[in-house]
Amino acid sequence: MEVSIVFMFLFAVIFGIFYLFYSTRNKERLALIEKGVDAKIFMQGEKRKSTLTGRVIILNLSLLLMGIGLGVFIALLLTTYTRLEEEAIYPAMIFITGGLGLFAGFHLTKKLEDE
Repeated sequence: MEVSIVFMFLFAVIFGIFYLFYSTRNKERLALIEKGVDAKIFMQGEKRKSTLTGRVIILNLSLLLMGIGLGVFIALLLTTYTRLEEEAIYPAMIFITGGLGLFAGFHLTKKLEDE
């Protein structure tokens, strides 16, 4: 019974957020159009923003996956040539190199946004 209440509450919160976002955006656009602003300004910003967002997601995801792969490889080398325990070194190396990949992605994203 409690699980269904949690899911209903979660659905209501998500629905409320989307409803407020779209209704506020609609009211803002209608107010701008009533003042005589051209409606083309809405389309120009979204097109540029969506292409940049797609590039950022692909860049960060690719660097994260490369970091995870590098972490597995380094952990394999460490367990093969040292006496470190496998259960500890694999998650540690995966998280460290994955985090380094996301950190590199953050800095590359800043450079991409500056262009």
